[in-house]
Amino acid sequence: MKYETIIYEKEDGVCIITLNRPDRLNAINFQLAFELNEVLDKIDQDEGARTVILTGAGRGFCAGADIKEMADPNAKRLPIGMRYTFFNKLEDLGKPVIAAINGPCNGGGLEIALCCDFRIASEAANFGLGEVKLGVIPAGGGTARLPRLIGPARAKEFLYFGNRVDAQQAYQIGLVNKVVTSEELMAEAKNWAAELAERPPLSLKMLKYCVNLGMQMDLLSAIDYEAKCAAILRNTEDAIEGVKAFVEKRKPVFKGR
Repeated sequence: MKYETIIYEKEDGVCIITLNRPDRLNAINFQLAFELNEVLDKIDQDEGARTVILTGAGRGFCAGADIKEMADPNAKRLPIGMRYTFFNKLEDLGKPVIAAINGPCNGGGLEIALCCDFRIASEAANFGLGEVKLGVIPAGGGTARLPRLIGPARAKEFLYFGNRVDAQQAYQIGLVNKVVTSEELMAEAKNWAAELAERPPLSLKMLKYCVNLGMQMDLLSAIDYEAKCAAILRNTEDAIEGVKAFVEKRKPVFKGR
């Protein structure tokens, strides 16, 4: 499939999705939302896809929803009001996703980043949820995901004031995992992705489910769910290979089975 608003590449199991509307700071319009939804389905069904890097073209990651399109009464609307959106699909993807944040990451752009497993930011990045200044509120999960990541008090500061923080401030409050120079950003993201690509895919998938779903459960239910996932993994080919490789003192070869 040929995409108009994203660029999709895959090399050695590492998939790179680049939001590609640089003239609009990669703002989310209907077409971008549709194509991102499509490419996530493609990656989910690809057994050879091990990890994902999500970044933006030009000088920004994503400025959020395309306000110009929102103001056009004839434009197609984003599927934000649907119960399950591309935000949820990104969060639920059974493979590790790294956001390589190269510049402004605001509104819906930050909500996209919150759906990723890891966030690596360049020093040029800044972050905010400024919807309140437009008389609206986030509609891509920002009010739900941000407090779970940085705590309710700091999340409310983001949401109520609508102001931005820079990359170092974002790191200090736990919003991003690491800050690097602009020149180092993609190399660092690719290093993380390459290392994750060597881990057993089924274990990573189960770990992701345990953390994401466990955050929505009470403690004992989350522990019970973890035990069930561990029991499922115990008899997989990858688990057998991991133990065998450890005993034989060699590097394991995981196949996702």
